[in-house]
Order: sequence, then structure tokens, then C-alpha cells
Amino acid sequence: MTAELAADNPFAVPSGLPHGLPPFGALRFEHFAPAFEAGMAEQLAEVEAIATDPREPDVENTLEALQRSGRLLGRVGAVFFALVGADSSPELQELHASIAPRLAAHADAVRLDPRIVARIAALHERRDDLGADAETLFLLRRLRSDAERAGALLPPERQERLRELNAQLSELTAAFSDALLADTNASAVHVDDAAELAGLSAGELSAAREAARARGLDGYLVSLVLPTAQPVLAALRSRRVRERIHRASVARGARGGAHDTRSTLLRIASLRAERAALLGFAGHADHVVADETAGTAEAAQAMLARLAPAAVANARREARELTEVLAAAGEQGPLRAWDWAFCAERLRGRVLSLDAEALRPYFEAEAVLADGVLATASRLYGLGFTERADLPRYHPDVRVFEVRDVDGSSLGLFLLDLFARPSKRGGAWMTSFVEQSSLLGSRPVVLNVLNVPKPAPGEPALLSLDEVTTLFHEFGHALHGLLSDVRYPRFSGTSVPRDFVEFPSQVNEMWAFHPDVLPRYARHHGSGEPLPAETVRALAAAQRFGQGFATTEYLAAALLDQAWHRVAPGELDGMGAEDVEEFEARALEAAGVALEEVPPRYRSTYFNHVFGGGYAAAYYSYLWSEVLDADTVEWFGENGGLSLENGSRFRRLVLARGGSTDPLAAYREFRGRDARIEPLLQRRGLTQE
Repeated sequence: MTAELAADNPFAVPSGLPHGLPPFGALRFEHFAPAFEAGMAEQLAEVEAIATDPREPDVENTLEALQRSGRLLGRVGAVFFALVGADSSPELQELHASIAPRLAAHADAVRLDPRIVARIAALHERRDDLGADAETLFLLRRLRSDAERAGALLPPERQERLRELNAQLSELTAAFSDALLADTNASAVHVDDAAELAGLSAGELSAAREAARARGLDGYLVSLVLPTAQPVLAALRSRRVRERIHRASVARGARGGAHDTRSTLLRIASLRAERAALLGFAGHADHVVADETAGTAEAAQAMLARLAPAAVANARREARELTEVLAAAGEQGPLRAWDWAFCAERLRGRVLSLDAEALRPYFEAEAVLADGVLATASRLYGLGFTERADLPRYHPDVRVFEVRDVDGSSLGLFLLDLFARPSKRGGAWMTSFVEQSSLLGSRPVVLNVLNVPKPAPGEPALLSLDEVTTLFHEFGHALHGLLSDVRYPRFSGTSVPRDFVEFPSQVNEMWAFHPDVLPRYARHHGSGEPLPAETVRALAAAQRFGQGFATTEYLAAALLDQAWHRVAPGELDGMGAEDVEEFEARALEAAGVALEEVPPRYRSTYFNHVFGGGYAAAYYSYLWSEVLDADTVEWFGENGGLSLENGSRFRRLVLARGGSTDPLAAYREFRGRDARIEPLLQRRGLTQE
């Protein structure tokens, strides 16, 4: 392996663009493989220099040197993995499959190097004599913990098996994601006649027509989003078409053939269990949650179990109401999963005088972004946003904004990739091209990716209620990255425990329908008329509508995640692809959330969060973080609402700190006490009364 990289490779030197924005206009596929090779070689050489340094370990020659290492590898990896998710290709997927296990082996070579582990241990022994600041001492503690959790204290033969497991798991999770993307694209539902799509808005029909045209098809193509529940089911009048779409959604990854994910996920769960046992844990969930704020898998499981009975009771009550709605529409019972959203929308319209489809014209994407998402960030944190059409991007749909701080200085860059396309995996997420670090002198460059159906040229993009919420949510993650103010890249932005990372994004999500925010962006895209006052009141009342369904589908997925990752080594031996559904059924039944009309938000075969992403055994995090989020929103209400003073406090004590301190201690400093669960219970309609 050589550390040399051709001078004409754009990754060879740091980008000269503002804040290190990758030079997308100059990048080609053939640049990635040699840059990965050079990046791994360079970091190994850097680590070797640290390990063989004859001087006594200190903060500069060990901790800071480790934090400075791997910058070339970081540059290429950030771009590569962003493209694999947001604008993939067969070539990228092939390289993904081959490079993933090598990167896992490289990471092990760095963190399991006994010489590096010894230097960190020696520093930890002398930690009280270092005269180091709190962030440096926290870094030392985290690096020591990271090494132990990675298996650095295992004997050599067990470390060798650990390296094998890490490489295999890296390869398998990449294969899961790639297969799921292919099968999700293949599962899109083709409809010839527009009459079969009665109920969809003109914008939705336009998007479906455009999706079909892009695939060389006549008629309309209903693309699938990542979760089980497909948004179009709320509007489609044809029960037969609703059933087609629902069945296509839940069959992803389980239809046999090249894109079947069942054998892959079984192997992933089995190898994770083996790895956990190797590291001294009863199961993968125990290994994961021990490093989260929950502390133990039992604590996470107990929280989910506590909420499940009330959530299911609410869902059963909602099902009885929706069965009446179905009968009133002239349809024969029983209520099925593909009827739920359609009937719920009818009921919401009747009870709350709220028609979700009629709201779309008031949620034009540009207005939601500029006058909602960005304007709220300006109000809370004093930020300014200027679109930079002069800067390169990896796809024409991507937009780039320069972010300025309250004092006018340039804080970083924010990229937004809004629209769905076949090369993009489902869902929505945030990632970073450059992470903030005062040690490295780097400013953040962050990306939000969504999957809003793209309208035909010249037509406005009109968002659903869920898409509005998602845009606010993902920008909350972006703010966590943009407002980071730490020394070490290890702690930058969203580098916090998994069950804390959703907290800032869920706080930001709550502003979407806040009475001080909604009127600023909810205007009819044609007439400019504001959202009617009675509709605004109905939206406020709707916040608890359908919470039985929403909480139950989420809990079912979270408990399913726990079930797969609490298995003991060998427990899945002998299981085949055909046994995955039976495992699911038993797990949901045991947890008390087995409702046919309310399937899990994700079934195992398309649960990319846990079998292709970083949420394995940690999908509970959304609800765990929501306890903090609901309590925080209550604090804002008690202290005058959305103001620069309140936003500055939240920024300084929570967002700016990233992972540089204990997150719950940071929360206590912000709130003045530990979080209370009661605001969450009230929000979700789970209180006793």
C-alpha cells in the first residue's frame, strides 16, 4: 500500500473551496479507489509515528496527534458515503461492497494497535497531573472506553476473530442497503389509468407521471418511501390500488431473488450476537446500550414496555372508530392496514375539519424552507443564510447555502438535497462533508437529504404535513452540526450517544406548527392567502390525533429491533429466509404490539436503520430523546417562547457542546433538573386519564 496519490486527484489536497466544500465538479468515480488506498496508508503511517514516538505520551504527541490523523481518508470517505446514500450508481455500489470490509479492518488496525492503547492507558493513569482542560480529559476518557469496547484488551486470538467479524459485518450491512435500494426501486407501483389514482392532488399526479417518464414508462409510477406506511394511501380512493401499494411496501426484501434481504439480515444479527459475546456482553443490545445515555438494554426495553399497553389501547380505540368510517364509505370490513391512513384522513377531516390534501397548496417547499425552517433558525440563533449558486454540488437538485453567525462571520455551509430519485435510498437524513473542529481549524459543511416527490418542470413542490415536519426535523440535525463549537473532531456536532442525537432534531421539529412560526410560511402558493385561522386551530388540535397508531407502529419497530439484537450467540442457527416472518410475529406478540392493522413502522427486511445503518439496537432512541424534547419545548414555553435569548442558551449549553461532555449533565445544566416524562405522555396521549 502506498501513501502516494496522483497530484491530479482532487482528494490529494484539501479543497480550496469555502470551508472545504468538496470540489464536486472535478470529482470522477475513478478518483475514489486510489484516494481510499492512499488515505488508509497515510493514516497507518501517522499512527506508526505516534506509536513509535520515544517521548513520554502527552496530550500533543498522542491525543492531538490521533485527532489530526486520517484527514485524507476522512475527505474521501465523507464524499463517498454521502453519494452512496444520495446519488448512487452500480459502480459506487460495487466499490462500496469491496471497500467496506477493508475500511472496517483499517479501523481495527488503528484502534486495536496495542502501542496506541498503551499510550492512552499511560495518559489516563496520569490524567490528574496533565493540567488538561475538561474537554481534553473527556476525550481521554472516551478514547480509553472506545478502545476497551472495541476489544483492545482481548487476547490476540480473540482479537483476530473480532477483526473477521467486523469485516464481515461491514460487508453485509453494505449489501443490505444496496439490495434494499434496488428492491425499493423495483417495487414502485405502475398504474396505467389516472382514474385509479383518484384522490391524489394534481401535484402528486404530476410527480407520479414524471417518475414513470423517468423510467421510460407510460402512465404513472407510485414510488415507495422507506417506512411501511406510504403517504399516498391517505388520499387514494381505490381500495384495490391501496392494497397493491401496501403489499408492495411490506414485501420489500422478501420476494426472493437477488434483492432478498432476509438471509443477509439473519447473518448480520447472528454475527453481531457473536461479536457481543466475544466482548463480554450477553447480546448486541447490551453492548450498544451500555455506551448510550440509557445505560442498559433493560432500561431501554422497560421504557418501551411501559408505553406499549396504553399505545395499543389507543390504537384499538382508533381502529373501532375507523371501522365505522370504512363502513360509512360503503366498504366491507374488516379494517385493513391499507385502509387505516385513508379512513384516518376522513375522520380527521370530520372531527377537526382538517383535510391534509387541501393543506398542500399552503406548504410550498420554498416558503417552508425560507420562511419557516431558515427563518426560525435566524430567530432562535441569529443565523443568516445566503444561497451560493456559484458553488459546485454533486447533483443539479442540490442547493448550497452559506451560513453566517449572529456577528456576520461565516459559520459554515448547509446543503439541501430535497427530491426523490432512483439513485437515492429512501428516508431522510443528515451527514457532514466537513466537521467543525478548532484543533483542525475546520468549519462545518453539512447536508440534509429528503425524498420529496419531484414535480414536473414549472410546477411547485407542495409538501405534506409529514414532509414539512421532516424538513424541520432534519434541519435540527444540521443545526447540531453547524453550531458545534468543540476542539476535537471526535466530539463534533452529532457525535453524541445515539439515544441523544435525535433530541436536538426533535426539538426543532416542534417549531413546524408553533403558532409563532406557522403563519410565517403557511401561505397559498397561488394566491398568497394565509392558512385560515380555523385550520390553524385544527392543526393545533391535531397534534394528538392518531397517536395510538403513530406510537404503536414506532414501538413495534423499536421492539423488533431489540428482539433481533437481544439474541444469544447461536440462537439463530438453522433459521432460513422463510423463518424471518415467524421470528417477527413471535417478537411482536411477546411485546404485546401485534396488531394486524398497525404493522411496524419498518419490517425487518427493509429496516435499513438497523441492518444497513447505525441504529442497531438503538431505534428506541427516537422515543428516548423525545422525553428530553417534550420537556425542552415545555421550558421554552415557560420562558417566553422562541427568542434569541432562549435559543442562545440552548445553543451554548447543548448544541455547541456536541459530544464533548456528558449529554445528560449538559441537559441538567440547561434545564435546571433532569427531564420529566410527563410532557411526553401528555403529547402522545398516554397519560392515565
